[in-house]
Amino acid sequence: MSTLVAFDLANPGEPKHSKPAPDRLISGDPSYRTWENAAAGQSGIRTGIWEATPGVTRSIKGGTWEFCTILSGVVLLTEDGGETRRFAAGDTFVMRPDFVGTWETVETVRKVFVAVS
Repeated sequence: MSTLVAFDLANPGEPKHSKPAPDRLISGDPSYRTWENAAAGQSGIRTGIWEATPGVTRSIKGGTWEFCTILSGVVLLTEDGGETRRFAAGDTFVMRPDFVGTWETVETVRKVFVAVS
């Protein structure tokens, strides 16, 4: 098995489909698709591509670090007690452990992510 993993953004393969947990849904009817490209077993590291349709959800990171680059779409992130930040295609950001706030998908968004818990 190779230790080099390439992301095929044009044809990522078969996604896993999901919806937000009911207690996290604020508005809309968002759905998610996830293409997990690599995971490091028990170490808690996951990488892949994630997509969400419009809606507003509660984002609670717990002990997870998440690095994201937006490939397409627009999101608004508002940390509890903080300002709303807009991220669109080409933007990169990190959500640190203990982030709590709202994630609003304005236009269907697709991102590359690395999550470490």
